[in-house]
Amino acid sequence: MTQPGLLVLLAANFTLPQLAPWSLAPLAMGVVFALLLAVLGRVPLRYNVRNLQVRWTTTGLTAVAFVIVLGLLTMMLAFVNGMYKLTEQSGQPGNVLVLSEGSTDESFSNLGFSDVGDIELQPGVSRNEENRPLCSRETYVVVNQPVQVREPGRPNGRFTQVRGVDDPVISGDVHGLELLPGGRWVGQAGVQKLADEQEAIEAVVGEGIARELGRDRLPEARAKAKNPERIDVGETFPLGGRTWVVVGVIRSSGSTFDSEIWAKRDIVGKMFGKQGYSTLVLRTESPAAAQTLKDFLNKDYEKASVQAYVETEYFASLSETNKTFLYAIVVVTAIMSLGGIFGVMNTMFAAVSQRSRDIAVLRILGYSRLHVLASFLLESLVLAILGGTLGCLIGGLMIHGRQAASIVSSGQGGGGKFVVLEMLVSGDIVAVCLAIALVMGILGGLIPSILAMLIRPLESLR
Repeated sequence: MTQPGLLVLLAANFTLPQLAPWSLAPLAMGVVFALLLAVLGRVPLRYNVRNLQVRWTTTGLTAVAFVIVLGLLTMMLAFVNGMYKLTEQSGQPGNVLVLSEGSTDESFSNLGFSDVGDIELQPGVSRNEENRPLCSRETYVVVNQPVQVREPGRPNGRFTQVRGVDDPVISGDVHGLELLPGGRWVGQAGVQKLADEQEAIEAVVGEGIARELGRDRLPEARAKAKNPERIDVGETFPLGGRTWVVVGVIRSSGSTFDSEIWAKRDIVGKMFGKQGYSTLVLRTESPAAAQTLKDFLNKDYEKASVQAYVETEYFASLSETNKTFLYAIVVVTAIMSLGGIFGVMNTMFAAVSQRSRDIAVLRILGYSRLHVLASFLLESLVLAILGGTLGCLIGGLMIHGRQAASIVSSGQGGGGKFVVLEMLVSGDIVAVCLAIALVMGILGGLIPSILAMLIRPLESLR
């Protein structure tokens, strides 16, 4: 492959995160600290550079250790950051989501038909130009869908979210969702006949699940598709023993709706054994009005026992999985960082033992103990800066903007939601990783540097 072709391929496969200048503050602090050590500590830089070149094997291995630790940490934090962004961007602050009493997840909610009709007529619910309540009546189910095309490391199936809605147009308006050009919402009948006279269920799919369904296509079908990255309008897929045809793709909004399949509620209910409503989403004029309506339904509404949430609060409650991942990452990071510190110590201890005579000569030439300490600490710090920066860069390039599948849950007995998220490397992730690299370099190099400082010149020259 020619060099320009290689550059085009790299540009297509890697996305560089946009970082605020403050995210590089730990790197700037490390560089400033290194310069202070070099200038105030009268460090013999040529001697340090020469020794790093002579011991290129151990120097390289130590730098690689920093790259691996910080690269993995960047990737793990990008995954959790993507999950937090997903739950934060889901829902509208002016919407009220109503479940049956005691339900913390849509999967376990069952609302009565008469209750739904009465709730949507309550004061505070907005109306459209036709004076119809802006209310989305929904039946939410999670379906076990086998994966048709097996790939290395890919599960044999997935838990696919299917949302049945009475009026897809109003539901899309309530949730603030738009379709990509060329698509439409599900029709009144909810089914259509294909070219082979087979009846297929009409479906609107989110961009995230559209990519997953696109991976299910056979290689020859993927090669002929107009969009090889995802399933598109007019294409079919199997689910629940029936054929489904895509009539629209929801424009990605970075929310859990990107991972859902929408169809007519009466069809979804009959297919998956859930005839009643699970969810009622009400549009209000403002976040304050949503809070007022929520309080009324939870405390003063007497016709039925329901559990109402401001929609953004409901999706925020699904971040319990994110916390579990974050706690696990903290533990793993502590273990990896401790291992990295001991690795740096081992390298610097070896350097001190091999260079005891060099240290003695430096002392005789007039360098003080503090100068020797600064010299060895500078070597450790430079390895940390270079290895940590390279690790963050490689990790960010490999993971930023990539798609991943996961589960979000409230952790309170809820079934959770299968979601397709975008992993994001943000400024705080880079700042944390660079800070950890500096701490590893300083702590790993401090004790060996103190040992080097305490070496007695005359005894070392004997």
